[in-house]
Amino acid sequence: MRMITLAAAGAALILTGAANAQAPSAPPPASAPQAPAAAPAIKTVSVVDLDELPAETKDQVNQLLATRTADQLERLRKAIDGAPVAKSALEAKGFSSRDILIAQIDDKGELTIVAKKAG
Repeated sequence: MRMITLAAAGAALILTGAANAQAPSAPPPASAPQAPAAAPAIKTVSVVDLDELPAETKDQVNQLLATRTADQLERLRKAIDGAPVAKSALEAKGFSSRDILIAQIDDKGELTIVAKKAG
């Protein structure tokens, strides 16, 4: 469930190098500009078939997909293709980047990809 919730917030930006930090409660001092945090390095990859998820989780994934633009999905797929460890984990499960629906990486570098055979 946590994966689905976090995926809504940042799936399109995963692996693109965009920061996923919360906005500070007070503005930073003008003399100390903050650089965006880099996306964590991928340490482990889990590939999950959408058809193996519980019905409630599938519904959540489908709701997220309904809000995703084709451009966001294409950027996600290109990012996965550009990450050799993620691409090989996907291929080991019999998927390709065109099968990716959502992905999420946590602070520890654990990447979870939800995929479904295209067709």
